[in-house]
Amino acid sequence: MNGLGNQIIVADMRGRPGRVTPEAAIAINATPGTKFDQIMAIHDSRTPGTAYYIEIINSDGSRAQACGNGMRCVTQFLASEGDLDAFTFESVAGILFGKVEADGLITVDMGTPKFAWFEIPLAEEFADTRQIELQIGPIDAPVLHSPSVASMGNPHATFWVHNDVWSYALDRFGPMLENHPIFPERANISLAQVLTPDRMILRTWERGAGLTQACGTAACAAVVNGARTRRTARKVTVTLPGGDLTVEWRPDDHVTLTGPSELEWTGTLDPVSGIWARNEVAA
Repeated sequence: MNGLGNQIIVADMRGRPGRVTPEAAIAINATPGTKFDQIMAIHDSRTPGTAYYIEIINSDGSRAQACGNGMRCVTQFLASEGDLDAFTFESVAGILFGKVEADGLITVDMGTPKFAWFEIPLAEEFADTRQIELQIGPIDAPVLHSPSVASMGNPHATFWVHNDVWSYALDRFGPMLENHPIFPERANISLAQVLTPDRMILRTWERGAGLTQACGTAACAAVVNGARTRRTARKVTVTLPGGDLTVEWRPDDHVTLTGPSELEWTGTLDPVSGIWARNEVAA
């Protein structure tokens, strides 16, 4: 599946033991036909009141805490099985909710943002995470500097830029910033250009996946960071390379993410080895 071009593999692990292994993820991603950003593995519920447990695996085999685009894909996949159009999920990031809207778009409640330095987490204390000391380039003329940082279940750094987000070498800066010592669990790195209070352009280097067409949690973090630095409103249309998402930081502190998802094809995979086969499409 894909969410605005963010390549997602939805792995149905219901009713079976085990997990998708890091080795399987790396093997699957090594094949052009199944190169992906995240695997969303659907497991049987572990907690009363939730429908399923969702485990998220990056293309490098590491585990992720949250993925907004992936959760939309999971919601659409499950809704296509029957009469339900809303689901409660459990993940490492906590309890999440997904719903198919009347217009076919998918809304996911991504929970509440975290701003304390130890919750994000950062390696050193910052009293105010709306702006931290971090830069790329010369001290007297940095290319990027002073990001806002937050957690949407995973760590995000939002760098505010005035120029076109495509004018920055994010493919070069992204790996350095993702692995900067200030981020003990690494971080997602985004460039945000605010056009108006209710519209921004965003480009993201995703932790464990690299440059991506869309990152839902990065869009959520950028809007939250924009609102708390008074750059944006609390409801913003975020334009990513893959298209538009609508993010709202509601009065109850929850962040919702609305956008499309799309089924590309189905098949089978071995969650241990990564060996896969594509289903034949009927003529």
